[in-house]
Amino acid sequence: MTSKNILLLFTLMFVAGLIAVALRQQAPELSVWDISGQWAGSAHADRSAESFVHWDEEDPPEIPAVCAMCHSYYGFADFLGADSSTAGVVDTAAKIGSVLFCTTCHNEAAPEYRTVEFPSGAQIETAGFEALCMTCHHGRESTVGLDAATAGKPVDDPIENQGFINPHYYVAAATQAGGEAQGGYQYAGNTYVLRFKHTETMDTCVECHNPHSLRIDPKTCSPCHANVEDYADLGGVRQSALDHDGDGDTTEGIVFEIQALHARLYDAIRDYAAGVLGAPIAYNPDTYPYYFVDTNDDGTAAGEEAAFPNRYVLWSPRLLRAAYNYTFVAKDPGGFVHGPQYQLQLLYDSLEDLSERVSVEIAGLARPSRAE
Repeated sequence: MTSKNILLLFTLMFVAGLIAVALRQQAPELSVWDISGQWAGSAHADRSAESFVHWDEEDPPEIPAVCAMCHSYYGFADFLGADSSTAGVVDTAAKIGSVLFCTTCHNEAAPEYRTVEFPSGAQIETAGFEALCMTCHHGRESTVGLDAATAGKPVDDPIENQGFINPHYYVAAATQAGGEAQGGYQYAGNTYVLRFKHTETMDTCVECHNPHSLRIDPKTCSPCHANVEDYADLGGVRQSALDHDGDGDTTEGIVFEIQALHARLYDAIRDYAAGVLGAPIAYNPDTYPYYFVDTNDDGTAAGEEAAFPNRYVLWSPRLLRAAYNYTFVAKDPGGFVHGPQYQLQLLYDSLEDLSERVSVEIAGLARPSRAE
């Protein structure tokens, strides 16, 4: 593509962005009843969801302080200091029985909260309501935590009493923040893209997601991504000319490149666990602690296999890092929008590291190299 064509493309994208802003500004103002209806149908209001009822049968029935910030109204109010407590910390368990009510975000303390600290210790400044979204979607672990757990350990020897380190769920903010927050496991010596910049008018959580329904209106994507008319079209979005998965197709949506490398990483993890550590492994995304001994070696952990006593325990540093990245990508299904380059870098680097011990075809793959 010539420089003239590139300039024209960016000019058209800029104009399209201005049009999108104008259309949103002209949209009729919703009533409080409309907004409440949107919220009531969202995951943030789902009282039956595991994220809110997990602790109902505990003794005592309360949400531990370490979980309360994101899994109850009371915990988040405590974190913000909206309940007159010290801001920035949750030091007491929270009552059960809440969801994320309107006042979780709409309170006097929320406008003052602008600096989000990620598990790595990195701090990111934000504006508007984005800080609130990022806080509960930045995961629970990072490169820093994995390095601490594996420091000084032989890379292919199981670490005594080591369990799987889980990045947590829906880690969209960590994906978007990329190398700036180190939410994925970043291999020493490699460079990683920093925070993913979308467009000037579609660059925050609430500019893409309706803050109450949490849904995305595909029409807001259409001005720049002409192929997008409905949700099914989002998978066709792509801006990379690289053939990341080596299949010869550079026109498929970037999500399919990510999925292909993700599947390849799972195969490599299984080959390494069985061939190097001597015990087959399988992943179950819905059952803690997610990785189990694959007793029948069929690639899945189901039924009695997916039980805590059968959890996988042979965690060498190399396996721990690769499995962490596999899970990090799995736990952000929207990562192809939030930070596709970062996900692809994590997958490629995990495959490259495993290739030192098991057969992995790296030659045909392409790693995004841009770090900004």
